[in-house]
Amino acid sequence: QVQPVESGGGLVQAGGSVRLSCTSSGRTLSNYAMGWFRQAPGKEREFVAAISWSGGSTYYADSMKDRFTISRDNNANTVDLQVSSLKPEDTAVYYCNTVLHTEATGWGAASDYWGQGTQVTVSS
Repeated sequence: QVQPVESGGGLVQAGGSVRLSCTSSGRTLSNYAMGWFRQAPGKEREFVAAISWSGGSTYYADSMKDRFTISRDNNANTVDLQVSSLKPEDTAVYYCNTVLHTEATGWGAASDYWGQGTQVTVSS
């Protein structure tokens, strides 16, 4: 199974940008549609963005279409998330995972295996 390993987070000032990266210590990511999720303090984990296995199609949560960009490099076995114009409300732990889409529930994680995530803290 895919064992996600996230990196790239840190403390960033509001208005800045951050690039998060996901790789796997298990199977190659190129076989899977991948996505990013985030969990803010005291809130449930939420879907951010997804990308098809080839990288040809991308999908975003409605509220994240403007400032978030998901991409992948299958040769490097990475899936990245670029976040620009950061806001304090973007403070969260960001996770990647394999994803699937259903008509009933929309985008969600395809695996119950979560990595440790990477913390993004946005200061005002």
